[in-house]
Amino acid sequence: MELDPDIVKEFENLEVATEKPSEEELCSFDEEAPLKATPQLQHHTYSTIPKFFHAPPPAHNTLRQNLRKEAHSLFLQKRSQELLDNDELGALWTLLEKHCTQVTPLGQQLIDYDDYLKLLEAVSAKCKKYVTARLYAKLLCHSMYPANFAGKVEIASIFNYTMRKVWLTQGRIGLSFYDEIGQGYLREIDMENYIIDIIPTLAQISSCVQPSFQSFYVCTVVKKFFFFLDPLHTGRIRIRDILASGLLTELLELRDEEAPKETQELNWFSMPSVLTVYGNYLNLDKDHNGMLSKQELAGYGTGTLTSVFLDRVFDECRTFDGEMDYKTFLDFVLALDNRHEPQSLHYLFRILDVQHKGYLTAQTLHYFFKGIQEQISAVNAEAVNFEDLKDEIFDMVKSKDPFKITLQDLINCGQAETVVSILIEFHKFWAYENREDGSHNV
Repeated sequence: MELDPDIVKEFENLEVATEKPSEEELCSFDEEAPLKATPQLQHHTYSTIPKFFHAPPPAHNTLRQNLRKEAHSLFLQKRSQELLDNDELGALWTLLEKHCTQVTPLGQQLIDYDDYLKLLEAVSAKCKKYVTARLYAKLLCHSMYPANFAGKVEIASIFNYTMRKVWLTQGRIGLSFYDEIGQGYLREIDMENYIIDIIPTLAQISSCVQPSFQSFYVCTVVKKFFFFLDPLHTGRIRIRDILASGLLTELLELRDEEAPKETQELNWFSMPSVLTVYGNYLNLDKDHNGMLSKQELAGYGTGTLTSVFLDRVFDECRTFDGEMDYKTFLDFVLALDNRHEPQSLHYLFRILDVQHKGYLTAQTLHYFFKGIQEQISAVNAEAVNFEDLKDEIFDMVKSKDPFKITLQDLINCGQAETVVSILIEFHKFWAYENREDGSHNV
């Protein structure tokens, strides 16, 4: 499509203003006012440019705030009515079985495109939004069946896709009801309200959580969402990120009250897991003041975190009169328990980056190695040469700059958990040093 010559000429003659606007000009700016043409912008199309951003109404405008919330609620209710319920999903499965084209020797039920078209005519109007020709084409592209079953897809794949899409949409609508601002993300208070409201639906939790412990349970749950989905501490997480992360799926697994105990213990959101974390916090709190001092935190895990590392934790993390509260402790636990994850490495790198330069040097590594040396001396173990350790670390990381290690270098190398562990924890360091002869005890 060719551009209008008049428009091209307008842009060629357009001058870029370099003078800073005065305060009067800034104060007179009204985002609601229509676009006014300047002498250089006379083309008739400029006055009809649509507004592509609508800022939320100010807090003091109660009428617009309430109108926005009501419109948002009505929209979500309408979307909820489009979801398939259990009866409709059951009817879909019945139709899928009815239109099955072929059954494999292993019992998989397949459907070809001709029968799929007949299925599309038979399903309800609501189902047609889920079961589409595009879906069939996508599933066919990923079909791994041999030539005698070519051109067919498994009906279970169609049904599972529909089930998952219904669940994701349902989850998005449910979370969106707590998005008071209506911008597609949740603040910490929004997420807390959501968790409180769904606790009665979580069979594994509702029957055992005491009112006095509920706030600690909610805090523990919400902290994991924000630790992994808001590593930059913006104070909000996108709803789409919550759905994509899999964390919500893990939380909603607690609806199954018959899940084995082993499975529950592996789920951060389960009551046994939360009680373990909270119990550790209480056990470390020797003076029972509800906070952890540096000396108390030193007992965490194997009790071999170096004093140098703990000093840096209390330098960088939020504390109250030099002591750590439960929320800060949860960040600490999540970081140490998930050292292979980028979010944890982001947390730990901030601790290691003593000079806030955005990279680690040999000098930085030596600073943390001093903490390891202290514990080596304390157990009368054989001394370790720092130069050898430094070379090993740089060999593992393979950083772009041979004298600097950035956070991205750590994430990319695949050895970040080992590198970080041997700098901050004597127990992990000793296991690494003696990995070949199996002598892990000191």
